[in-house]
Amino acid sequence: MKELNPLLHSQLRLAIMSILMSVDEADFVYLKEKTESTAGNLSVQLDKLSSAGYIRVIKGMSGKRPRTTCSVTPDGRAAFEEYVNSLRSYLNL
Repeated sequence: MKELNPLLHSQLRLAIMSILMSVDEADFVYLKEKTESTAGNLSVQLDKLSSAGYIRVIKGMSGKRPRTTCSVTPDGRAAFEEYVNSLRSYLNL
C-alpha cells in the first residue's frame, strides 16, 4: 500500500486543501471560518502548504484592509489527488 502524504494527513491542512480544491481561490477569513481554526494556526499551516508548493498565497489590500487569498497549485492538486487515491486503496474503494 502506498504511504499517505504526511503533509496532507494533518487534519487542518487536509481541510484547507479540501476547501481549496473546490474553489478558484479563498481568502483567509473564509478559510478560518470554514476550518474553525485560530488565525495563528491557520497561518502556520498555510505557510507549510505554500512552502511545499501546494498552494499559492497572495497578500494584498482590499480598500484599506489587508487581504490574503489562497489557491491550489498544479502540484498541490496532483498531491491531493494522489493522497485521495492512496486513501481509497486503504479503504478498498
